[in-house]
Amino acid sequence: MLPIPNIPFQAIIFDCDGTLVDSMPLHYQAWVASLNHHQAPFPFTEDYFYSRAGVREQDVVKELNLEHQTSIHPDAVAEYKAELFEKLIPQVAEVRPVADFARSMHGKMPMSVASGSEEHIVRGCLSANHLLHLFNDIIITPRLVARGKPAPDMFLLAAERMGVPPEVCLVVEDGQSGIDAAKAAGMAWVFVPRTLR
Repeated sequence: MLPIPNIPFQAIIFDCDGTLVDSMPLHYQAWVASLNHHQAPFPFTEDYFYSRAGVREQDVVKELNLEHQTSIHPDAVAEYKAELFEKLIPQVAEVRPVADFARSMHGKMPMSVASGSEEHIVRGCLSANHLLHLFNDIIITPRLVARGKPAPDMFLLAAERMGVPPEVCLVVEDGQSGIDAAKAAGMAWVFVPRTLR
């Protein structure tokens, strides 16, 4: 069960990876393969990967470069990782409690998706699980804003496109950066634990 807070929200913003769909293990697999391909000399642990959930991939590489004094190309890693992940999309399953909640709210209020992944990846994962039609084509990704999560920009743009003020939005998220972004946007939020996947 997804614990929905008893508050009067009027719109919902969902994260995608790890929230609507159980794609995180496959994203991790693609991350490791891309970093190995680009000869990254540092370990990329699962714990570190989950700690950066929702953060734009190029920004993660920049953080790793700073931390390890390396100069791996952020765009090259992100692009190759995306190519690898695309081949895995047919294996991505929905996170049933979250997907069921989204289906139950369809037509009752505006809903959108705000994800740190590229738009074609988000659309692919949602389409593979017959969820894309729920969101009226409101898919917000880092390319559309100045700053990705944990900044509030993506959620504020989602609210604007849904035609509602930020304070009536409920954010459904599995990553700390997304929770921080929701708080910064003045929105209520629900955390999706890994145990729901």
